[in-house]
Parts: sequence; C-alpha cells; structure tokens
Amino acid sequence: MPETNAKPFLKWAGGKTQLREEFVKRVPKELKNGEISTFIEPFIGGGAVYFCFNEMFSFEECHIFDINEELILAYNVVKRNVEDLIDYLCGITEEFISKDDDGRKEYYYSVRTEFNKVKPDFNYKRYSKSWIPRAGDLIFLNKTCFNGLFRVNAKGDFNVPYGSYKNPKIVHPDILRADSEILQNTRIHLGDFTKSSRYITEYSFVYFDPPYRPLSSTASFTNYSKNGFDDSEQKRLAEFFTKCDRKKAKLMLSNSDPKNINPEDNFFDELYAQYTIERVPARRMINSDASKRGEINEIIVMNY
Repeated sequence: MPETNAKPFLKWAGGKTQLREEFVKRVPKELKNGEISTFIEPFIGGGAVYFCFNEMFSFEECHIFDINEELILAYNVVKRNVEDLIDYLCGITEEFISKDDDGRKEYYYSVRTEFNKVKPDFNYKRYSKSWIPRAGDLIFLNKTCFNGLFRVNAKGDFNVPYGSYKNPKIVHPDILRADSEILQNTRIHLGDFTKSSRYITEYSFVYFDPPYRPLSSTASFTNYSKNGFDDSEQKRLAEFFTKCDRKKAKLMLSNSDPKNINPEDNFFDELYAQYTIERVPARRMINSDASKRGEINEIIVMNY
C-alpha cells in the first residue's frame, strides 16, 4: 500500500492508521473503477481512513461529521488557516520546551484550565480568528496529555492528566499542510451521524467508525463527548446503516469484536446479520495497562 502524505494530526482513541491496508483491500469495485464520486464519514475522529482514501481515490467531494465540537473546530482551522495554526503551535511549543519538568507540568495544567474556562461562552458556530488558538491548544493538549486521549467529564470539561513525555513532538508542519490540502474538497459538519443522510446516494462510499463498544467495563473510551455512546446508540446506528443500504450506497463499518472477551457474545453478528462481517487482527494502542496492548480482532461490516 503506497504511503500517503496526509495523516491524522491528532491522536484519537480507536484511530485506524494500523487498519488502513485492511480497509483498502476491501473497498468496493465501484470505488476502484471511479464510479463513486462522494466519500462520507459520519464519525470522523482522527480521520485516518478519510485522509488515506481522499488521497488515494478521486472523489469529487467529501463530507465529514462529528458531534465533538472541538474536533470539528480543529478540522476547520486546518482547512482554512493552516499557516496561522502552525505559527501558533511553534510559539506554544517553544514556550513549553524551554521549561524544566515541573514548569512543563504547570504550563500544561494552565493551558487545560483556560481551555475549559473559555468553553461555555465560546462560539463554535461562527468561524473567527479565535478558532486558531483554540485549535492550537487542543493539539497541544492532545500531544502532551496522558496517552494522547481526548476525554471529557459530565460537564464537558477536558480532564486528561499531564503525560510527562521527555520530548513530545507537538507540531508537524508537513502533515498539517498535507491535511489542509486534502481538506479543500471536503465539507466539515458538526452534528450527529444521522445528519449525513441528506448527502448519501448510490454514488457514495460511507465509512462508519463509531465509538467502539467497550470490551470490558474498564475499557471504555467512548467519552469523547459528554453524552457517550452505549448499546442503544449502536442499535440506532445499525438502523441507520440499513437506511443507507436502501439508498444503494456502498457502506463499510468497523467496531470492536466482543468475541475477544466472550466467544458467545453475538451482539454485532446479530445486529448486522444481513451483511458481510469479517474479522481482522488489530493492536490495542490505547490502554493504561501496557500488558493489555496486545493483538485483538476487530470487525469490518460491508453491504457489498
């Protein structure tokens, strides 16, 4: 598989960089033949599949969605003001790196506190220059927090502790510029996955990457928004998947495989019984216990 220049600019729980090759091997023939003009991703997250596919295939347009307003803000800034964002990140990086260990930790928490303080009154609906430092602070926190998580509490405040990295790489100008170029054919939407319905036609390829169903009670990384994503939401998504199938769009969905923990757990096998389900090995990349970062299966669901 050829290396692509555009890559995720954020580390995101459930990121799909390691599985891109598996997805590419399974794309529908209509996509390979150039018969599909639109790419849609209703849960953009870190965007590993979006960046890969939009660079590999000749889409006329793409639509990406997420309910995480900080994430959507960052994508808009990368698309519209990438050089200003790079300048801001270079400045904050220089200030952070110049400090000793205690100073860096204090600096991280000061940025996190201000990030949360500003949130209630911040305007996420109207693009402005104030979005640039907001996106920069999000990237800074993501690169310096524990395990590169994005997690919020019930109030919606970012609450991940400091990561204590020796030499964190905070700004990647080449990646940000490549991502900005890729984003130029893309409309960025803040909203629930069902908002994508109006853009889905028989000429669409839709990739669903929802918050994964936790494999255990202690393995949940669904709190990228204050509302979470439980089994009732997984079922609502399956119903939406079927509606999109009726539109004759080509669909692909990935999720955790509950059979990793319980071979008798048929949750997804029953939910997507009428579709093709394949299991592929993946390495668990984000876990507080390093001994549990081994190989597990994930599922890929396709309607073709």
